[in-house]
Amino acid sequence: MGLSMYAPERHQEILTVARSAGRADVSELALVLAVTPETIRRDLSVLERQGLLRRVHGGAIPVERLGIEPGIADKEGMLAPEKLRIAALALHEVPDGGTIVLDAGTTTVRLAEMLPNDRELQVVTSSLPIATVLAGRVNIVLHLIGGTVRGRTLAAVGPWAERALSDIQADVVFLGTNGITPERGVTTPDLGEAAVKRALVRAARRVVVLADHTKVGRSDFAKVAGLDEVDLLITDSGLDTELHAELEHAGLAVLTA
Repeated sequence: MGLSMYAPERHQEILTVARSAGRADVSELALVLAVTPETIRRDLSVLERQGLLRRVHGGAIPVERLGIEPGIADKEGMLAPEKLRIAALALHEVPDGGTIVLDAGTTTVRLAEMLPNDRELQVVTSSLPIATVLAGRVNIVLHLIGGTVRGRTLAAVGPWAERALSDIQADVVFLGTNGITPERGVTTPDLGEAAVKRALVRAARRVVVLADHTKVGRSDFAKVAGLDEVDLLITDSGLDTELHAELEHAGLAVLTA
């Protein structure tokens, strides 16, 4: 089996093993995938650069098991083509006019970069990177939510941000997440960021979650919203077919890019 696998397929198999067992062992993976230990070490190095695994002696550990939330600089290079496809599909959910809310995250930054120039929009965000992208756009009225800036995501959090969001009602919120499962819904590692995300959900009539396939099936510390509060999940074609079916069985509409 291993000899016929392309590197991305091998990487996905390694991630599956690591997340299931809590670690990935070089010698065991080499045997199962029928490749050399050196090939597995190179694969682990690639996955570590993508922020998905942390190398340890003899193997690697998935970052979620270590309680590590990758910083925004690390996330920028992770699954970049998939995020671009997700953002492009999300453009179809942007109204012809009115107000949208863009949550913090690297996929929502890609969406901000793609927003059309031929329609007037009001955009609300708590994300400094998104504000930087949109500040000079003449067709966009930008509303930047204030608060304490969280260094790991460059997003405003805290009571100030939550109070500001309580005053608005937008057409649609594009929500980022660290995890989404049929059982727990949308989750994230940080309590402060989860509180702001809940305020974002309440601030819009329609909730669209943007998440690459590695976030689907993963559950984090702080709950944001149940699936019944989400109208649509847009992810990429790497989504496991069983997970896709479970989410739709739970009542969530899912689009893959």
